[in-house]
Amino acid sequence: MVFSDLLFLFEFLAGFALCYLIAGLIDRNGTLKEGRDGIHRSFKGRNLITVIFSLIFYAWGEPIYVFLMLFCVFVNYLCGIAIDTSQKSRKTALVIGIAFNLAVLASFKYLGFFAEGLNSLGLHVSVPKIALPIGISFYTFQSMSYLIDVYRKDSPPQKRFLDLLFYISMFPQLIAGPIVRYGTIAAEISDRKVTWDDFAEGSYRFLIGLGKKVIIANQISTVADYFLAANPETFSTAGSWIGLLAFTFQIYFDFSGYSDMAIGMGRCLGFHFNENFNHPYISSTITEFWRRWHISLGSFFRDYLYIPLGGNRRHQALNILIVWFLTGMWHGASWNFIIWGLYFGLIVTFEKYTILKIYDKIPKIFLHIYTIFLFVLGWGIFYFDDLDKFKVLTGSLFGSAPAQSDFTAVSALTNNFWLWIAAIVFSMPVRRLFRNFKGLWIVRTAIAVVILIVSVALLVGATNNPFLYFRF
Repeated sequence: MVFSDLLFLFEFLAGFALCYLIAGLIDRNGTLKEGRDGIHRSFKGRNLITVIFSLIFYAWGEPIYVFLMLFCVFVNYLCGIAIDTSQKSRKTALVIGIAFNLAVLASFKYLGFFAEGLNSLGLHVSVPKIALPIGISFYTFQSMSYLIDVYRKDSPPQKRFLDLLFYISMFPQLIAGPIVRYGTIAAEISDRKVTWDDFAEGSYRFLIGLGKKVIIANQISTVADYFLAANPETFSTAGSWIGLLAFTFQIYFDFSGYSDMAIGMGRCLGFHFNENFNHPYISSTITEFWRRWHISLGSFFRDYLYIPLGGNRRHQALNILIVWFLTGMWHGASWNFIIWGLYFGLIVTFEKYTILKIYDKIPKIFLHIYTIFLFVLGWGIFYFDDLDKFKVLTGSLFGSAPAQSDFTAVSALTNNFWLWIAAIVFSMPVRRLFRNFKGLWIVRTAIAVVILIVSVALLVGATNNPFLYFRF
């Protein structure tokens, strides 16, 4: 089940909202408890409903793997308790917990990749065919952040298993993030407040994300697939660039749209998730780009790996390359992701010692062109798990194609003119222009209604609707 699905929008969400409201009424008639800013009702009923619907949401496509997630949460729950209660063995409990999460992730995501690597070296081993559990990269990272934060005493351990399950399995962010740190929402699990402003802002944010996904990402994906999914040898240089630019917009609006929907639903429930995207395509360096793209993953590696390795204090270049190698590995068990990670790692390292030192002396337009060129080329590496096809694409991009342009390339631009304009405009921070507009609520309401109507119309009979980051 995906957010941009009619079943989710009109049946799952409706059922969840009804049950959540009923649970809220029961909670209000229940026991009073002291909260952060006064006396509040319990959230046990609403949390239980959220857990039940989260498990249904996850099990909808993979009913077996919901038991794997439950087992992982249980092990992390025990490790968290052990870290808090035993001063002598707290480090051992942390190591066991981290090792367990990494072992689960490696077994399901990388075992086949490693086996194929051994076979390529002449060691004949059987290659296991294991289906990848959806969202395993996200919930294992959240589990590890919980254990590390408890060990560092940045956050209190969760004494109730149901509340830890609630944190890890919460359906708005379960499948594709953002990676929500336990400390970000620990207090809100049992003590939160939802105002009408929260609900209105969350609903609007959800619909903005829906529009990004359905109206822009889904539509421009047909252009990307036409030029990239087929044999790249058959297309012109212009066609190859158009396909790659289309994928550049597709992956941004697909993933940032999902993040918007997750953040919006969380806000409606009283949670304040951190931002995951901050208009990365306006960046003027690759370093800035990665501070704006998938912020939750970048901050995870920074706080839990880069800084403990030494950060900027020692072996900076090596630390950057280690982080980016693992960033590539996190995205998938394929050589193109490893190359993609090292590609950006080398660029970031290069910028640390060159461009960033003379940043103010370089005209911004040149920096923007330089950055756009590099991240667009990077998405080409990301797209092709077949490296031979990527080599052909690279040659085509730089002039070895049969023709410089052709009718299909021109048609892809002219027939989708307004789609290209929308993709360019809405990848920039245009919403900031309306912050102080007096009639903003009227405009926002109209925008939300239009987005919902157009999205539903496009989803009826749609055949291409999965989120790209579901496979990670």
